[in-house]
Amino acid sequence: MNWSTGNLPHDVQNLIDGELASGERLVWSGQPIPGRMARQTLGIVLFGIPWTAFAIFWTVAAAWGTGKMERGAGPFWAFPLFGLPFIAIGLGMLSSPWWARRKALRTAYVLTDRRALVIAGGWGRSPTIRSLEPARLTDLRRTQLPDGSGDLVFGQDWSRDSDGDRHSTNVGFLGIREVKAVEELVRVLSQSTRG
Repeated sequence: MNWSTGNLPHDVQNLIDGELASGERLVWSGQPIPGRMARQTLGIVLFGIPWTAFAIFWTVAAAWGTGKMERGAGPFWAFPLFGLPFIAIGLGMLSSPWWARRKALRTAYVLTDRRALVIAGGWGRSPTIRSLEPARLTDLRRTQLPDGSGDLVFGQDWSRDSDGDRHSTNVGFLGIREVKAVEELVRVLSQSTRG
């Protein structure tokens, strides 16, 4: 297992180096497995196939129908344009594996001798950096696949959608290699600060 940032892209390494406090020692760093994150969007892609097909069919049919109107389409000439946003949404769903892979490549997980860091976002833009102190690392949940990869969840973030329904998002090191070994390192950190 690689315990340094040596296998991370140069811009990711620079971002991590900039986050470490004076005297803070790097214990482990890694990134989500891009292919695994992309596979998690399979449900969105499967839903996006009929959505996009119907949106294209409706838009083409509306364009054909308004084109066949006698005396011109009149105010209905713009009717087919209403389908374009639905086509765009469908294309977004179909491209969700690409977006998930891109997000994984712009995410870094860091464990130091003082804390855990989740760094997400574009390196050209301002990334979102979440620092988790050892006290927040005591209730760990590990999901492990047969190849040893998996998720190490520290907790959940809760939010409400536009309908007021509550949704949770896992916070932790998601989609990483050798998840059990990383869990052991996190447990050592959380136990070392107790006393």
